[in-house]
Amino acid sequence: MNNNILKILINEDEIKEKVKELGKAITEDYKDKDLMIIGILKGCVIFLSDLVREIDLPLTMDFMVVSSYGSSTKSSGVVRIIKDLEKDITGKDVLIVEDIVDTGLTLNYIVDYLKSRNARSVKICTLLDKAERRKAKVDLEYVGFHIPDEFVVGYGLDYAEAYRNLPFVCVLKPEVYS
Repeated sequence: MNNNILKILINEDEIKEKVKELGKAITEDYKDKDLMIIGILKGCVIFLSDLVREIDLPLTMDFMVVSSYGSSTKSSGVVRIIKDLEKDITGKDVLIVEDIVDTGLTLNYIVDYLKSRNARSVKICTLLDKAERRKAKVDLEYVGFHIPDEFVVGYGLDYAEAYRNLPFVCVLKPEVYS
């Protein structure tokens, strides 16, 4: 697996430190609020698991599965909700936790969808922001790292369901996914 890595972009220690920093900021900002974390599966799982342990507040969690990629490395722009929320979000302060935001098309759709379900507030926390690829306006309240337009995997991010278990974020060699 490591033979397919071009370079490590963000190492394990940098991620741990950033997750602590984000957890502290979220704890401060959501004091006295009814916080519900919504994870966008599957990529968010590792980040979300580490992040919620750094949030020192009562919270609830739910998950959505949303697709705009299929098996491609580029978003199709067509958003499909594959698994919807199981819990009511009416009156909740919703924090969407995402692994990476690039075009913003999927997240823009999700934010509008959740607002239509009467959440008190809807904000976004992402580990990675690939702003160069943005096609839709999304407000990111909490951002771990700004990254260049390279195809990354690790720490929950995958290529064809592989590489999620790497403890760092890295760039794959282009021949792996081309």
